[in-house]
Amino acid sequence: MTIKEFWALMRDPKARITLVVPPLIQLIVFSFAATLEVRNVEIGVLDRSRGVASAEIVSQLAGSPNFKRIVRLSSEEELQEAIDTQEVIAALVFDEAFDRAVASGQPALVGVVLDGRRSNAAQIVGSYLSEIVAAAGAEVSQRQAEPTAISINWFNPNLEFLWFNLPSLIVIVVSIAGLSITAQTVARERELGTFDQLMVTPLTTWQILLGKMIPPFIVGLFNATVFLIAAPLVFNVPFTGSLVLFYLGLSAYLMALIGVGMFVSSLSKTQQQAFLGSFVATIPIVLLSGFASPIENMPDWLQILTYINPARYFMDISIGQFLKAQPVDVLLANLWPLVVIAAVTLSLSGWLFRARME
Repeated sequence: MTIKEFWALMRDPKARITLVVPPLIQLIVFSFAATLEVRNVEIGVLDRSRGVASAEIVSQLAGSPNFKRIVRLSSEEELQEAIDTQEVIAALVFDEAFDRAVASGQPALVGVVLDGRRSNAAQIVGSYLSEIVAAAGAEVSQRQAEPTAISINWFNPNLEFLWFNLPSLIVIVVSIAGLSITAQTVARERELGTFDQLMVTPLTTWQILLGKMIPPFIVGLFNATVFLIAAPLVFNVPFTGSLVLFYLGLSAYLMALIGVGMFVSSLSKTQQQAFLGSFVATIPIVLLSGFASPIENMPDWLQILTYINPARYFMDISIGQFLKAQPVDVLLANLWPLVVIAAVTLSLSGWLFRARME
């Protein structure tokens, strides 16, 4: 049964495309196009202080690779026009007392005006400006005032977006490939008219299901391994954890996904229905995993639903093993929910498959 399923995957052009094309597209798009960084933006500066401290901060801005050009502004009217016409996405405002405050060791504030129409980019730019201003302020304060605290980024010192994207991408690729391949298995038998032949084979229901589950499980392991190798070698994303623990979590996650895929496949009569069903299941799995937005930012009722989402737990395992060298006790806290979800989904899919055979 396992060999038959592998041959079915290799012979079907649609299945071959599903195995190869989506992972490659996602690797390229998520690694290069879907960046969480904001680069080549223009920043306005309204400097009423015109002193050494403000000039030092402006020079730091000019040297940052995130900013394309510094636009000098001479009045609040020019600042408003620059924001309104989207000439700049943000502007720094230094008041007349800024340099005197720095020189005397008093608190010195820098105003930041952000374009709220581009809220996500503006928030990221605002964090960039805060980091640069804090660092420049610390350098000035060492010469003229009391030291200022500097923030430190644990596990990702340079805030490289790929360090988050690549471990998360493993979760997404495994989810899409695992669900789409598994969802086609039983539906393919019905569409080709060979489902009745399964009923007369000398195999039990669970033997048939096991034979259909092994190929997508191996494909999921293969896809994850490719990305696991590409992350440090091609994109310089460090893997600091244990391969054994990573694959242990990956195996439990794949079993949970295969249970969902088999349930969808057992409900479907055609491969097209199975494809649409796997697509419907993939969207909430990905969106509720914490990849697109933090789970803590979701409404309370939606956060409750994430507890039955296997991607939530493997997302933490993948990022933890890549960046944090996640210890065994923390991994087990995410592993046992995956085992429970896998047991439930596999039991439901087995029951539904047996009911359809009968």
